[in-house]
Amino acid sequence: MTAARAGYAIGDAGNALIGRLIGAALPPAAATLRIAGVGAADLVRAFDLLDVVDDGVPDDWLDARDPDYIRATLPAMRLMGDVYFRAEVRGLDRIPAEGPVLLVGNHSGGTLIADTFIFGERFYAHFGAERVFHQLAHDLVFRVPGPRASLSRYGTVPASPENMRRALGRGAALLVYPGGDHETYRPSWESDRIDFAGRTGFVKLAREHGVPVVPVVAIGGQETALFLGQGRRAARALRLDRTLRLKVLPVQVAPPAGLTLLDLPLRIPLPAKITIQVLPRVELGTGRAVEDGYRLVTERMQRALSELASERTLPVVG
Repeated sequence: MTAARAGYAIGDAGNALIGRLIGAALPPAAATLRIAGVGAADLVRAFDLLDVVDDGVPDDWLDARDPDYIRATLPAMRLMGDVYFRAEVRGLDRIPAEGPVLLVGNHSGGTLIADTFIFGERFYAHFGAERVFHQLAHDLVFRVPGPRASLSRYGTVPASPENMRRALGRGAALLVYPGGDHETYRPSWESDRIDFAGRTGFVKLAREHGVPVVPVVAIGGQETALFLGQGRRAARALRLDRTLRLKVLPVQVAPPAGLTLLDLPLRIPLPAKITIQVLPRVELGTGRAVEDGYRLVTERMQRALSELASERTLPVVG
C-alpha cells in the first residue's frame, strides 16, 4: 500500500470516528437527521458561550489595527517563529512597499495557522508597522474574545467581500486564503498540494480593483498535527455550513489531548519547521478569463510548493 493510500485509509477511519463522536454512524438517514437537528445547535451555543466578554468590538474592523501593539509584540512573535518553528521566509522584497496588493496564500495548520503568524511578523518587521496589512479570518475567530482582541490589532478582519474591497481601497496589502477551511484541514499527506477547491473569487477581486496578485506558498503547517481528513460528510450532516459557515468537521491527532475535533478541546502545534516563499507578482488584467487567471496562479503556486516539499527530508524536522 502506498503512503497516500494508507493516509486515505486513516482519513476514512477518522471520519468514521467523527460519526461515533457525535453519537451515530453517518450513513443511516434517521441518525443523520437527529444529529443535524441537535448537534448543530449545540455547536452554535458552544461558540456563543465563548462570546460573553465584550472586549470592545470595533464599529469598523479595519480600524482596529494597532501599530503600537504590533511593534510591542513583534519580538515575542519573532522568538516563537525562530526558536519553535525554525521559520524561514523568502522573497519579501517581491511585495510592493506601498499601495494595494493581493497576497494569495495556501492555507495550512487547521485553526492554529503558524505560517500566518510567522508571515505577519516578518511582513511587519520588513515593511514596518505603519504599512497597512490585513489578513482574512473565519467568522468563528471573532466570537472568541481573546483571539478577537489580539488578532484584530494585528490587522486580521472577518472574511467578507466588503472587507476585502474596502481594505484594497485603503491601499492595504491584503492576505487571502481561497482554500479556506477546506484547504487548512486537508490531510497531512497532502501538505504539498494547493487545493483552492475551484474558488476563483480572488481573481475577480484582483481584476475588479486592478491590483497585482503576489502568491505566497508555505509548507510545514500540515505537520503541526496529524490531520486525518476534512470530515465533509459530517459537516453536511450537521448542516454546519448554514449555522457556522463550516464545510468541514475534521479530526486531528496532537498533544496534549491526543484526539481533537476542529482543534478542540485543545491542541498544541508540533514544532514543525515552517518555510514560506513569496513568488513574483502576477498581473491578471481584465483581458484574461477568470479560469485562466485561476489556473495561472495555482499552477505557479503548486510548482513552488512542490519545490519546497522536495527540500524536506523528514516530517516536522524539515
